[in-house]
Amino acid sequence: MEKLKLIIYREFLTKVRNKSFIVLTFLSPFLIIAIGLLIAYLTKVNDSGLKEIVIINNSKLDFSTELYNTETVHYIDLKKVGLVQSKALVEKGTYDGLLYIPKMEHGLKELSESIYYYSLEAPNFLLIRNIENKVANILKFRHLELNGIQAETIKEATYTISIQQVDFSGGISSKLGSSLKIGLGMAAGYLIMMFIVIYGTSVMRSVIEEKVSRIIEVIISSVKPFQLLMGKIIGNASAGLLQFFIWGALLLVFSFAVSYFFGIDLMTINSPGLIQSDLDLSKEELTELTAVLKEILDLPLVMMFFMFIFYFIGGFFLYSSIYAAIGAAVDSETDTQQFMMPVILPLILGVYVGFVAVVSDPHGPVATIFSILPITSPIVMMMRIPFGVPWYEILISMLLLVITFLAVVLLAAKIYKVGILMYGKKASYKDLYKWLKY
Repeated sequence: MEKLKLIIYREFLTKVRNKSFIVLTFLSPFLIIAIGLLIAYLTKVNDSGLKEIVIINNSKLDFSTELYNTETVHYIDLKKVGLVQSKALVEKGTYDGLLYIPKMEHGLKELSESIYYYSLEAPNFLLIRNIENKVANILKFRHLELNGIQAETIKEATYTISIQQVDFSGGISSKLGSSLKIGLGMAAGYLIMMFIVIYGTSVMRSVIEEKVSRIIEVIISSVKPFQLLMGKIIGNASAGLLQFFIWGALLLVFSFAVSYFFGIDLMTINSPGLIQSDLDLSKEELTELTAVLKEILDLPLVMMFFMFIFYFIGGFFLYSSIYAAIGAAVDSETDTQQFMMPVILPLILGVYVGFVAVVSDPHGPVATIFSILPITSPIVMMMRIPFGVPWYEILISMLLLVITFLAVVLLAAKIYKVGILMYGKKASYKDLYKWLKY
């Protein structure tokens, strides 16, 4: 037991004393925020360019009710200039595009198939889709008018529905509640997947380095291969948990700093008057802010915290034992490529199921099955927990993950025990099978 503690301590210190670990631990949250702000800024800059589009409308329909000027698009009527000269202006770059609507000689159907858009460069897809929808509305209203139905009647019969979400206790839920649950679950699942890959690869590289430098021959004379394997896994897992705890502490500090500077007491969000006295908000804005803050605090944050630790440790132990076995079976990192695909595929599958099945139906059969399967449960279950998961499903998932880890680590230890002393031969799946039978 003392030898295992020494190995864990050595692996942990080797990881946390690394300069890249220290830099990424404290800079990663700020880098993520900076990247998010940069993306938002670039999106705003990309959408802020004013588009000037020429319209030549030879039909007798009035398109001005739909094709009107906005902050990003201006429509310029050059019907008097003519199609040829207008095309020349667009080709010179004077305008961004030309929308040509010909005469309606036959009917609306033929007109809808005869509209053209000329531009020097490939047009923005969203811009074209917006124009198509607006032109389609005009043709639809005209068709209704020809059949005795006034367009104003249709517009008056169009309603915008805003469904209020209320639970059985009478509390009003924010419309952002589902988005918050999706975001929290996705972030937790993706973080687990990312750290399994990063720290699992770190375990594999550590084994390869010790094997290539022949240090492993000295170490193995003092400790059992299984102790060395478990020491590497636990040491790297401890470093990963330390990184998560540091990020959590930074998040708490940031939250309290925001509440202090903006004068919001998170403990009094159910007292709208206190918030309204600190922030100059309208009644509607105050209601929405209170609902959002209440929705955040109603999330199962404590449960998410403990489940995150369990599934991170369980998933990391499961996959890092495989990574360590792969590292013991090869002589260089290049030789690991043939073994990596079966390890990466379940992780990719877990993320895919989370983004597709959990978002669409978190309690459906696909999401439920993959949240119980041990190879994908650390990712998918973390994505499901914010939506509320029955306790027996979580218990089954946790039990299967522990049992699978114990089985896999015993098999990986057999490969590790033989592979760390094998040199000069490129291992194959057939060799791994022989080592498992050994």
